[in-house]
Amino acid sequence: MNRAVDWLRQAERDLQQAMFSQQHGMHEWACFAAQQAAEKAVKAIHLQMGQDAWGHSILRLLKQLPDDVDIPAELLEVAAVLDAYYIPPRYPNGFSEGAPYEYYTQRQSSEAIEYAGQILQFARAEVARRRERAPRREDLG
Repeated sequence: MNRAVDWLRQAERDLQQAMFSQQHGMHEWACFAAQQAAEKAVKAIHLQMGQDAWGHSILRLLKQLPDDVDIPAELLEVAAVLDAYYIPPRYPNGFSEGAPYEYYTQRQSSEAIEYAGQILQFARAEVARRRERAPRREDLG
């Protein structure tokens, strides 16, 4: 059973959480939720292709896609920015002092949400393209 659509749906939900957190001034959580949305979206592409995808680096997950997936260079840069939001927004030892929430701003959370949206859009299109090309059960006959 292919679970790619489930992963995309959860990625959408994580992006909604990022927006909710941002609206409530929780910019560290908005950044982390945006990273999670993008990570799950890229994992959905892997799953649609019948591949396992492990790890949390969005950049690495994108680079591990087959060569027939045309990944814009800008998307790789966006992924690298989002990768920085996996651990530090959650743990005080990510910084030399202070709590994570003291280090994240509206600007960062806005950027993270925008970038996650770009990756999600890319993933939606790629999963849809792959689904159209996949043989249907009745065609396998």
